[in-house]
Amino acid sequence: MKRLAKLLATSAIAGGALFHLAAPSNAAAPPAPLPQGVDVSTYDRGVDWGGGRLAFGIAKATEGTGRDDATFAANWAKIRQNGLVRGAYHYGHPKNDPVREADHFLSAVTSAGLQPGDLLMLDLETTDGRSGHQVNEWAKRWLDRVHQKTGVKAFFYSSWSFAQEHGDGLGGYPLWVAHYGKAPGRVTAPSPWKQWTIHQYASTDHDHNVSRLAADQLRGLGYDPSHR
Repeated sequence: MKRLAKLLATSAIAGGALFHLAAPSNAAAPPAPLPQGVDVSTYDRGVDWGGGRLAFGIAKATEGTGRDDATFAANWAKIRQNGLVRGAYHYGHPKNDPVREADHFLSAVTSAGLQPGDLLMLDLETTDGRSGHQVNEWAKRWLDRVHQKTGVKAFFYSSWSFAQEHGDGLGGYPLWVAHYGKAPGRVTAPSPWKQWTIHQYASTDHDHNVSRLAADQLRGLGYDPSHR
């Protein structure tokens, strides 16, 4: 995701990252702040999972067909130990077999301990030289494989423009969208999604996100052994 952060940095929010939606000037009271979360990989250090301001944490697990993130197991354990909703993501490469990539991801996550309420995610932000149709079909096969093996409808993560270009037929999967030109929660969903679930709005010390859903609602999108 740091690769995407570099591409989006030029459109970062003026004045720094905001931590809640601005209230209308005529509002009697400010709206409740949206749940905050960060996503991390081996490039991140020093995340305070127990600081009290986070509702969820997302850790990179795998990439491609054979690469494991060296910090995943530690982050995965710490997120749970601090009572946060936790998610694991896989960085996809459409040049590879999507089933092999999905199985690699699931092997890493289940080895680290897949618990009820854990979220699963596909991070797709490169075409590897494939056509738009090929990338779209690759994403469908990866997501279908994860759903088949776990019963979880994994999140689809990408930039707003990439999601709109390659998301045909994926509107039934939860959307985690990166858009740094919008204040937290002030983003509309790209087609074909009707609504976003997580908005990644800044990349400073870490990638910062807000959720449209409360923590318990997020967990409801996660792993449930009884639904397999």
